[in-house]
Amino acid sequence: MKRRNFILSMGAMTAGAALPVSMARAKTALDSAGMRMTLPVNSQWRFSPHFVAGGHDPVCDESRFQKITVPHSNSRLPWHSFDDQSYEFVSLYRRHFKLPPKAKGKHVFIDFEGVMTAATVWINGVRLGEYRGGYTPFSFELTPHINWHGDNVLAVDVDSTERKDIPPLGNQVDYLTFGGIYREVALRIVPAQHLDNVFVKTIDTLSAAPAVDVQCFILNLEGQSEPLELEVDLIDGSTVIASGRAVMTADTSSEQVQSVRLTNLHGIRLWNLQDPSLYSVQVRLLRTGVVIDQLSRRFGFRVAEFTDHGFELNGKVVKLRGLNRHQTFPYVGQAMGARVQKRDAEILRKKLKCNIVRTSHYPNSSHFLDACDELGLLVLEEIPGWQFVGNEAWREVCVDNVQRMIRRDWNHPSIILWGVRVNESQDFHDFYTKTNALAHRLDPTRQTGGIRYFQESEFLEDVFTMNDFEFPLKAPNHPRYLNTEFVGHTYPTKTIDSKERLMEHTLRHARIHDQLASSAQYSGGLGWCAFDYNTHADFGSGDRICYHGVSDIFREPKPAAGFYKSQCDPAEEIVLEPAFHWSRNDESIGIRDVLVCSNCEHVKFYIDSKLVAEADPDRKQFPHLPYAPFIVDLYEAAITHWGDLRMEGYINGRMVISKTLSGKGIDQKFALFADDEQLIADGIDATRVVIRMMDEFGAIRQPCGDAVVLHLEGPAELIGPNPFSLVAGSGAVWLRTTQQSGLVRLTATHALLGSASVTVRVSAAGAELV
Repeated sequence: MKRRNFILSMGAMTAGAALPVSMARAKTALDSAGMRMTLPVNSQWRFSPHFVAGGHDPVCDESRFQKITVPHSNSRLPWHSFDDQSYEFVSLYRRHFKLPPKAKGKHVFIDFEGVMTAATVWINGVRLGEYRGGYTPFSFELTPHINWHGDNVLAVDVDSTERKDIPPLGNQVDYLTFGGIYREVALRIVPAQHLDNVFVKTIDTLSAAPAVDVQCFILNLEGQSEPLELEVDLIDGSTVIASGRAVMTADTSSEQVQSVRLTNLHGIRLWNLQDPSLYSVQVRLLRTGVVIDQLSRRFGFRVAEFTDHGFELNGKVVKLRGLNRHQTFPYVGQAMGARVQKRDAEILRKKLKCNIVRTSHYPNSSHFLDACDELGLLVLEEIPGWQFVGNEAWREVCVDNVQRMIRRDWNHPSIILWGVRVNESQDFHDFYTKTNALAHRLDPTRQTGGIRYFQESEFLEDVFTMNDFEFPLKAPNHPRYLNTEFVGHTYPTKTIDSKERLMEHTLRHARIHDQLASSAQYSGGLGWCAFDYNTHADFGSGDRICYHGVSDIFREPKPAAGFYKSQCDPAEEIVLEPAFHWSRNDESIGIRDVLVCSNCEHVKFYIDSKLVAEADPDRKQFPHLPYAPFIVDLYEAAITHWGDLRMEGYINGRMVISKTLSGKGIDQKFALFADDEQLIADGIDATRVVIRMMDEFGAIRQPCGDAVVLHLEGPAELIGPNPFSLVAGSGAVWLRTTQQSGLVRLTATHALLGSASVTVRVSAAGAELV
């Protein structure tokens, strides 16, 4: 069945919604050939959280509507202890626009990257249909109803209730879906014959003669019969290194698929974890020698395969070590723009030293995946779902999710596995045979997995992906085996917890990874999870938070994060991370064993400059880890004399790193740290500002829960509470730009330690053209 016919067969499920070309990199209004226009429409929206009579009509009283920019959350929330039904309502978004004269005679589509959870779209008072699903992109054609010379009004009813007919909903779900138009929106203006998508397949990648097969999907909306041509350039940076062309026979069908193969490629750099080299293809569609459309897609040359002796990247075995990620944030749910989404990938790759992430339990932001491509972070991407599988109509939405996920993301070299099964669901033979076959048909270059929690599950996919929260782990029961969740909910840990719990939390992650390293039959594993996240009342710790992360909800690390960081090669970074807070009576019997995560060979411990202990990695408990933690008993030394604790790490007999913790037990330093110094005044761009109370050596003072008063100056809005109460000595708010440039200054004032501030410069952004 052709893709277009497949879409139409979805009937009421998509109500005419089409699969859009992703707008993740839609930065220019008009491409260089002058034929395709991509016009962002993220600003100048009007929002009402309530039903409005006549709200879909071109003329409507908008005086009480809020002026907002998308990504937008339908409700600002506290970071914890809120009513998880408070965002469950139907809201209305309106956007006026006037098309440029060049749009006349072309086809106009509205592309949504993500709306939670169902969107009914209207143009100039005409209902176009409803799209059901919050994590996948969709489009509606506006052409027949456009006012070409005047004002047009787009209206969107956004149903953010937990509707049982839409995955992942239908039963209990251990995360929140939140609400709103939380990803970007754009108008796409194209000719009747145009490029709908491009899929770049690399061929013979590891040989002396690699090639690419560029599969082009062309739509013909008006049954035109003129023959078409395709021209394809392979681009390295700004240099064209290969070109090809194909002549297509005259065809009046609504869709054609034509491939162009580029060969004789030399000196191609492989995409890998250390050097994630990226290329792009530019495809031009011509009619009678004139370019009528073009698209560009980024990709990488790499071979990724799970085998019976582990995961191989470009023919070399790589032990996978990673974490699961929910894409939610404090205060605004999922409504964060590109910079903040990309920052999560940077934390995972650069701060936690992971080499893989799982997008649990739904497709994540395109911006996050772009960053994974750029950073060399592998991805297991999966469809929306959590344990529950609904009726046939529900499953058809799920099948549609598989298609939209893969067609949106099939050019990302970071993605190595499609998750085509609802997380932790029971077996449904016909359903999962269908999702698995669809994934292989759409993308024969990647393997599939299906996340389950029992080994007796029917194995239909290529890789047996398994959530196993036991210790020791179950032995692999299939040759291609990946552990996809562990620890997490079995040992929730807060940053305010005692040293004993924080240390045990760290050790549990270390024990699992030690077992994963013990056998090639384990491809590796992804711990549950990277960051604490919001959840429903019947999960979590009684305050709508699952404290399952190795970092807290503000992305501040817990001691377990130090274990992940410590597993990198010292040539990349030398790591010395204490899994404890230095406090005399942090344990019921006084401080005893301390845990240090490090990739050093030897560690020495000093109290007030006196050597009190030294240790080698604990190879007895962790014989298989690349870099085992250090455990040392400081009980006698601490009883004899209490003071500042200095730790020194040694490699090849030379001290390469040291870290000191204060013995005074006093809040000494108060500071703010912004992730970024520069932002763009587009109303979307944002950055995190971390607030910390520290000792004199820069270590976070865990006992501190003081409130600080925030004062913001300049063209930005504060995302977060004011005053802000620190959580275990730290916390974070976000600054989001307005549409004005200038200098932003955030000042936090503490009752005893005075004020600290941070400045961010906001540069002008080009105004949206419609």
